[in-house]
Amino acid sequence: VRAFLCGVCMFSLSCASLSSNNRIIGGDDASPGEWPWQVTLQLDSNHFCGGSLISDQWVLTAAQCLFTGIGRITVFLGRHNVSGPNPNDVSRKVEDAVCHPDYDVFTFDNDICLLKLSAPVNFTDYIYPVCLAAANSTFHSGTSSWVTGWGVTENGTLPDILQEVEVPVVGNNECECSYPSGITDNMICSGHRQGGKGICQGDGGGSLLIEDRNNSVWLQIGILSFTRGCALPMIPAGYTRVSRYQEWITDVTGTSQPGFVRFNSPGSCFSVCFVLYKYAICLPFSGTAALNIQQNNQNIFLISKSFCDAECCVGGRNHCLWEDGC
Repeated sequence: VRAFLCGVCMFSLSCASLSSNNRIIGGDDASPGEWPWQVTLQLDSNHFCGGSLISDQWVLTAAQCLFTGIGRITVFLGRHNVSGPNPNDVSRKVEDAVCHPDYDVFTFDNDICLLKLSAPVNFTDYIYPVCLAAANSTFHSGTSSWVTGWGVTENGTLPDILQEVEVPVVGNNECECSYPSGITDNMICSGHRQGGKGICQGDGGGSLLIEDRNNSVWLQIGILSFTRGCALPMIPAGYTRVSRYQEWITDVTGTSQPGFVRFNSPGSCFSVCFVLYKYAICLPFSGTAALNIQQNNQNIFLISKSFCDAECCVGGRNHCLWEDGC
């Protein structure tokens, strides 16, 4: 167990320890206490955003969730059925909300906010903080990750039971194929190429998580920020990259510090483009990662040469290989 500075003393903090998580492999319904840092933000008893407990008095969520006065928001912790009541849950009002000063409502850059609870919470098997990815952590494309939430399901309904889904990390250059010029270094993406599994409306503010087996903890690496549609093929979801904000989070939370763990993902940072090309035409100049042009009912993609391996343009190759940012 690694030692973290919390408050004014050093002690062993097993934030998000693996032993606290007994995942249902292949299932969509989470079990009670499986993700004990998951919170629901509610307005007039209705869930509208997710969040994660990162210390005894601070919750991490997306800035876009703070569209109303904090006096109207109730935070429920330890809740499994979102409609409640649950025997293991507690509720808190929001004493203060500190959103990133550079949050851009149009681009979703810096989509991160910290909520200070009206009173500290006691940690239990059902209420426990998650560890956060520290600065300079790396996550290569394909790294297994998990998303949880109470967002809209595939049949268009809001679930009552907390949902979970496993999704691979998508490199930022790959993600640019679906969001040309829309992905910054402050973001991270995830999703399945074939679609069908992922996030939807109502999941905003929730956490993207990975298992750090070396330190035996769960790490939050992202805050759900944006997507197009709901788990569509070739459309990954975008998240705020938590590791970019360690200094800001530390400054805001003060003496109630979360646990930060640096993670360096194994494997290669080379990726193939997220989009499946019918034709790929490499351009001799820098530009957007991909531009979809309809021609005779065929998909033509213009690929910036700066993103492509030189062999992409030889012999009708139908994919590009590049070194992606982990």
